[in-house]
Amino acid sequence: MIIPEVEGARQADGARPSTAPEGRTAPPPAFSPERARRDVPALHRTVNGHPLVWLDNGATTHKPRQVIEALTGFYGTANSNIHRGAHTMAREATEAYEAGREAVARFLGAPSPDEIVFVRGTTEAVNLVAQSWGRGNLGPGDDILVPVLEHHSNIVPWQLLAKATRARVVPVPLRPDGQIDLDAYAGLLSMRTRLVAVSQASNVLGTVPPVREMTALAHRYGAKVLVDGAQAVAHFPVDVQELDADFYVFSGHKLFAPTGIGALYAKPEILREMAPWQGGGNMIESVDFTRTTYAPVPHRLEAGTGHIAGVVGLLAALNWLTSFDRDAVAAYETSLLDYARRALTALPGLELLGSAPDRIAVLTFTLAGHDPAAIADWLDRDGIAIRAGHHCAQPALAHYGLHSAARASLALYNTAEEVDRLVASLGRLQQSG
Repeated sequence: MIIPEVEGARQADGARPSTAPEGRTAPPPAFSPERARRDVPALHRTVNGHPLVWLDNGATTHKPRQVIEALTGFYGTANSNIHRGAHTMAREATEAYEAGREAVARFLGAPSPDEIVFVRGTTEAVNLVAQSWGRGNLGPGDDILVPVLEHHSNIVPWQLLAKATRARVVPVPLRPDGQIDLDAYAGLLSMRTRLVAVSQASNVLGTVPPVREMTALAHRYGAKVLVDGAQAVAHFPVDVQELDADFYVFSGHKLFAPTGIGALYAKPEILREMAPWQGGGNMIESVDFTRTTYAPVPHRLEAGTGHIAGVVGLLAALNWLTSFDRDAVAAYETSLLDYARRALTALPGLELLGSAPDRIAVLTFTLAGHDPAAIADWLDRDGIAIRAGHHCAQPALAHYGLHSAARASLALYNTAEEVDRLVASLGRLQQSG
C-alpha cells in the first residue's frame, strides 16, 4: 500500500496522575493523551536540556509517525504524477490523491468529494474564493462582513477584493469577553451584504462563535458565508451541512498533517459557477490557440501538479485523528483548558485575554512587567514553546489595547503536567524580577 494503514480506535491507556498543585483538580481520565504522545516523535526530544513542552499548536501541530511513514512510503515506492499517466505508479498515486479527497469530504461531512478543492492551506483557499467567486459576484456598494476577531488571512484577501470591486469590508465588533457582538452583527446585515467571513474558532482568543446561527441570519439576506476552520478542525468534529456553510476552509498542518496542503469545501451549485483563478495543466479538457475548455470542478480550480505527498500525509493524519473518540478528545481539551486557566490566573500580574464561554484551548496572556517576546524566550530556556507577537490578529489584540501578547495553545497530546511546568516557569520569571 502507498499509505500505511492506521490502527483503529482502541481503549485509551491510563494517564499518569497529575502533579497538580494543591487546590487544583487535574482533568478527568476519560481520555488519555498518552497513546497520542507515543505516536508523535517530536514530543520526545529535548530543548535546552529539558523535555519539550509544545504549546504552540495554534501555529502548527506536530506529526504522528503514521503521517511521517506515509510521506516516506510515498516518496520511497510510489512517487508519480497524477491524473495523466497510464502506468501503474501513476494510477496508484492518483488513487491515493483521490482517496485523500474522499477522506476530507467525510471528515467535513460534505456530501461528495467533488465538493473538495485541494489548496496549499487556509490562506490560499480564502484567496481562491475571493478571486474566483468574489470577483464574479461583488460590485460597488456591496458589503463583506468580517468580525474583528479574524486572522489576517481572513481580512486581507477581502480588502484586496473590495479595492478591486469597490465593495466594502465592514468590521463586526467584539464584546469585552471576546465574543462577537451578535446584536451589532444583526444590525450590520442588509441586502447589500454579499458575504460574511467568520472563523469557527479564534486563533488568539479561542472564541467559538455561533456560526450556524450567524449563517442562518446571513442567508436571510441572500449573503454567502465563508467559515475559516483552521483552528477548529483539530479540536472538535465539523459538519458543513449542519453549519450550512457556503464555503469552509482549513489547513492540514493545524491538524497533524504536513505543511503546504489544505482544502476548500464549497456547495456544489456555487462551485460549478466559480471560474478558474489560475491556468495550467490538470484543469483543462482541451487547449488550442482559439479556445480552451476547462475540466469540471473540483479539478478546474486545481491548476498544475498538486501537493500529492501532502494529500497522502493529510489522509494519514485524518485517519490518525479520527481513530480517537473525537467527543472524548474535545471534552479532555476543555477540561485541560479549565485547569490551565485556573492555574495561570493564580499567578499575580497575569491577565488572560477573552472569557467567552464556548472556546478552544487557547490561552493568550500578558504578564505585568514582562514583554511577550521576553516571556517566550524565558520559557524556551525551560524547553517550553509558546507564541509571542500579534498572532496575525492585530484587530483582535487592538480590541484589548494591545500590540502583542503571549499565547499557549493546547492540543490532544498536551497534559496537566506540561501546564504545571508552564506555570512554574512563569512563576520563576516573576520572582527573577
